[in-house]
Amino acid sequence: MSAPRPYQSYVYAYPHKTAYRPLDDRPALEALWEREPKDALSLYLHIPFCEVRCGFCNLFTRIGAPDELTGRYLDALDRQATAVRDALGDAAPVRFANAAFGGGTPTFLEAAELERLCDIAEKRMGAELSAIPLSVEASPATATADRLAVLAGRGATRLSLGVQSFVDAEARAAVRPQRRADVEAALGRIRDARIPVLNIDLIYGIDGQTAASWRLSLDAALAWRPEEVYLYPLYVRPLTGLGRHADSSACAERAWDEQRLRLYRQGRDHLLAHGYEQVSMRMFRRSDAPAQGPDDYACQTDGMIGLGCGARSYTSALHYSFDYAVDMREIRTIIDDYTATEDFTRAAHGRYVDEDEARRRHLLQSLLQAEGMPLEDYRLRFGTDPYGDFAAELDTFAAHGWLADGPSGRLRLSPEGLAHSDALGPALFSPGVRAAMAAYESR
Repeated sequence: MSAPRPYQSYVYAYPHKTAYRPLDDRPALEALWEREPKDALSLYLHIPFCEVRCGFCNLFTRIGAPDELTGRYLDALDRQATAVRDALGDAAPVRFANAAFGGGTPTFLEAAELERLCDIAEKRMGAELSAIPLSVEASPATATADRLAVLAGRGATRLSLGVQSFVDAEARAAVRPQRRADVEAALGRIRDARIPVLNIDLIYGIDGQTAASWRLSLDAALAWRPEEVYLYPLYVRPLTGLGRHADSSACAERAWDEQRLRLYRQGRDHLLAHGYEQVSMRMFRRSDAPAQGPDDYACQTDGMIGLGCGARSYTSALHYSFDYAVDMREIRTIIDDYTATEDFTRAAHGRYVDEDEARRRHLLQSLLQAEGMPLEDYRLRFGTDPYGDFAAELDTFAAHGWLADGPSGRLRLSPEGLAHSDALGPALFSPGVRAAMAAYESR
């Protein structure tokens, strides 16, 4: 049995946002959250601005923010936070177990704007940022001392820096204009700010990248002893800078798959040899890294509140967000519509999640972690067995050698299974989600 292509889709959430559609009933948030557990929620604030847009990026973000757009965006974020917190009510305790600022680039905001962003999380939503894990994404150009001081002072426990490559020529090939000297200076400022956890993002599969240049980036990252390192395969997606020039011939794609797998294995083995533990296909954590703080949030079962026009929110029955696009003109329109919105009391776009989809999501979000899924957790939640619910899929994974051996009480992936996470994940998508994703018109 031949294995499928290893790089199909990065499954960071399920169902995928391209399966969302306008919600005809536009349900009220108060009704959606009325019976949901709210004692261990995750809070995500989305900032859809960047100083540049990388050639591989299909995130919901725009370049720059003219005419005081960031101020209007924060005004809208404040209105949304007020409406959402009102919808959560006070009949049962509302507590946030963790928080994150993502994008885009949250540190695109100036220091005073970052203070306001933290105030929205704390004063409007009630998230005690200094008492919970708080993760923030940054770029080298925006990781300035004044911004980092704000984040450190407000309780940030993790700063994720998008480096991608320490080789200037590779950064240019990925349409990411940056110099290694500037990256190193930003890393120095981050360490000076004493944020407990530094994560460095690196990308493999860039045009012209070799085993030697990949090793150079890995060693340059390790020189800073980051508590975490993420290794991302390069994807070339429609409507992105690189996507407009991609060679989609079968021969070229096979060769690229083989190159990325070689570089992934090299990177994985290098990090493991230098004292890192593998958490997932992408994530590696230094074995002596400090804990970020108490975090009792379980992504399989607990709810998520997303604020901002690119953020998602999750209840047990509905995942919802705002409209989604990749094309810059479409994104600008959506952001403009968001900043003009006064009524944030209803869900506009999303997808309802039935019990079959909940099973798939639970399995996906557990199995793609190196520690795997406790079988008893699944059985207690659903009253069924994953080997019965997903017999065909798990048999296929076993035939490819993707499942680990041994009766450990956990369903776990083998090292090769982790390497093929981006093929394994999509294989668990439901027919309905596949059809909705296929029908989505990229824009």
